[in-house]
Amino acid sequence: MRVDVKQVLMRRWGVAVTVLIKRKVMAGKGELLENLYRELVVMAVQQKGYLSAESMRRVDVPDEHLVISKWEHIDDWSKWLISETRMGFQERIDALIDSKTKFEIYE
Repeated sequence: MRVDVKQVLMRRWGVAVTVLIKRKVMAGKGELLENLYRELVVMAVQQKGYLSAESMRRVDVPDEHLVISKWEHIDDWSKWLISETRMGFQERIDALIDSKTKFEIYE
């Protein structure tokens, strides 16, 4: 089992945040969305405070996608959220989804 010391420390001190990002993709656009996720992660890993991300599809409703993104601090996430780079990706993602992206932030 691999332990990520940085994540353990962030959780212990209660400053890390987890962001749940929920989207409903249009029929036949799932693969395009997953490709965009991969491109987006390449950019996110370069951001201050980025810890990890995981994407998945809902088993019983395959057009529903969830991304779980972890950040050291809420400020790091907030800066990424409003960055030109991420907003450019969001525009491309919006063209593939049926409804607005939902963001939920947990600590």
